[in-house]
Amino acid sequence: MITGKLLRDAFVSSAYVIAEKKRSVDELNVYPVPDGDTGTNMSMTMGNAIAELLRMPDSCTVSEVAETTAACLLRGARGNSGVILSLLFRGFSKGFAGLEEADSSDLIRALEIGVKAAYKAVMKPTEGTILTVARLSYEAVEKSSDEPITLWNIVVSASKVALEDTPNQLDVLKRAGVVDAGGMGLVIIFEEMLRVFSGGEPRKKIEATDGWTADGDKSGNATFVGAVSVQDFSSVVGEFDEVINFTYCTEFIVRKNADCPDETRLRAFLETIGDCVVAVSDDDIIKVHVHTDHPGKAIEEGLLFGSLINLKIDNMRFQHENKAREAALVKETDFVPATPEKDFGFAVVSSGRGIEELFKNLGADTVITGGQTMNPSTDDILKAILATPAHTVFVLPNNKNIIMAAEQAGKLADREVCVIPTRFIPQGITAMMNFDPDADFETNRMNMIKALDNVRTGQVTFAARNSDIDGKEIKQGEILALDNGKMLLSDTDINKAAGKLIKHMSKKDTAFITIIYGSDIDDEKASALETYVKNRYSDADVMLVSGGQPVYYYIISVE
Repeated sequence: MITGKLLRDAFVSSAYVIAEKKRSVDELNVYPVPDGDTGTNMSMTMGNAIAELLRMPDSCTVSEVAETTAACLLRGARGNSGVILSLLFRGFSKGFAGLEEADSSDLIRALEIGVKAAYKAVMKPTEGTILTVARLSYEAVEKSSDEPITLWNIVVSASKVALEDTPNQLDVLKRAGVVDAGGMGLVIIFEEMLRVFSGGEPRKKIEATDGWTADGDKSGNATFVGAVSVQDFSSVVGEFDEVINFTYCTEFIVRKNADCPDETRLRAFLETIGDCVVAVSDDDIIKVHVHTDHPGKAIEEGLLFGSLINLKIDNMRFQHENKAREAALVKETDFVPATPEKDFGFAVVSSGRGIEELFKNLGADTVITGGQTMNPSTDDILKAILATPAHTVFVLPNNKNIIMAAEQAGKLADREVCVIPTRFIPQGITAMMNFDPDADFETNRMNMIKALDNVRTGQVTFAARNSDIDGKEIKQGEILALDNGKMLLSDTDINKAAGKLIKHMSKKDTAFITIIYGSDIDDEKASALETYVKNRYSDADVMLVSGGQPVYYYIISVE
């Protein structure tokens, strides 16, 4: 059997190991463009659970460990790989729910739930990725009757075979001569879990040089640089420590029957199934309130006295937990969710002071600092949503690797959330420009999504690593020009690369060209490019913006 302590140690140890090996996973990324690399995102996602797990006693159950891990990973998930990883671990939470220990059938069920959730979350699943590695690992043990350690050994072996086969499923991997980075990260995690399951001493620390700032075996309070810290709720839970003897707060009003018995009989019955009983009446109604574990019994008894209206049942333990967590969040960060004051609002992901100001001028309520190479977590996006004073919040991720995290954040919010799948900054700008405050939600959603097809995005950046793209050898540091995220050309001169890119993107009917220059481009160099473009495309309206963004020398939109 897998005990709670064993599962806790396996999860913690695997989090340390993926953090230690994140750079080797990052190096498997085929595309040379600087991005939110897979190993970094997976390690930061796993790292978000460390502190909370280290606080758990050896007497913990597998249900408690899995639930804690899933909650922390979901809120700390970064990038697509981090979100998928969090969904796989949510399978453990659901598969182990209510269990003290887990056997082989529980492990199989956990894997099945996690794999199905991960596939469901991806609109167009691509085989040859972490999804494939996870699915084939589950299918290898789907009908197994082996004991847990043997079963997990099969999972690891199957994951390795699946990983080695990923180049045969994705040509881009085969051409680069590498396996899938997300799949590799999952194999590393599974392998370390097996080592601990098999009796190996769990890892307890990692060198600070790789991003960790504490060793959990001494302080019990490991944190991860850049990740959302995990709050110790015990320090504030006292504010909400009223004794909850029964789970459900049940309230309703009875419209009395003509031959309604005396309400004291109803009160007497309610006293036998709960506490905090109130049953008061006038000529027409009985107002009922009771805390009970059996709200159905209270309702059935109430029906003997008349018909019911204004029925309300609340889970007080759930409310208690949420209040404690909310208080902890406020105590730690002084963060207080904004009260909705308007119909619509915007939470936007952006980097660079100039771009942030541009979005604010267009009406963005909150700006999440992040983007390429620094994907914000689910929790970062959630806080921005909650800080937006609107009943419905439109979220603009402005990066394809942030869309999934934004969608997960929306599911956790206390208000309506609509993620507009913007993959680039110009798409986000166009979406906001097509928003009509006088239109209804569906009209705005459709108009903004439709507008994304009208803008073409170019980017000029540098190669973060040596690579081979479609037979063309790319050297680290080389200037790259991207058209809608796909590499178009390389050059040794930034402005020449930008000029060639604009020429490729422009058509006879091009009306607008916007050039947003980054933190590594000075005003003189940017002005030189602006002059060149104005002279060459005299019929187009050319606008130059100081974006201040990192990574990209230029972000160019053509409409």
